[in-house]
Amino acid sequence: MVERVVKIINRAGIHARPASAIVQKTKNFKASVYFEDGSRKIDAKSILSIITLGAAYGKEIKITAEGEDEQYALDTIAHLFETKFEEE
Repeated sequence: MVERVVKIINRAGIHARPASAIVQKTKNFKASVYFEDGSRKIDAKSILSIITLGAAYGKEIKITAEGEDEQYALDTIAHLFETKFEEE
């Protein structure tokens, strides 16, 4: 299992478009990928779960990946956050 804390740096936070981008990436991994915001742990392969996380600008999220390609999955999803989901 690997994990990393990322900060949401795009002004709009995680809305439908970034959530869709996350799901499109995570569905290709064999690893399970989860997001934690301190009080909840959600499946990053579920668009509905991601949207209901309510992840706004400035919030920190812990990404956890576990499975065969866990490091690649973690690096790929963290990159989405670091590039502001390629929106800006």
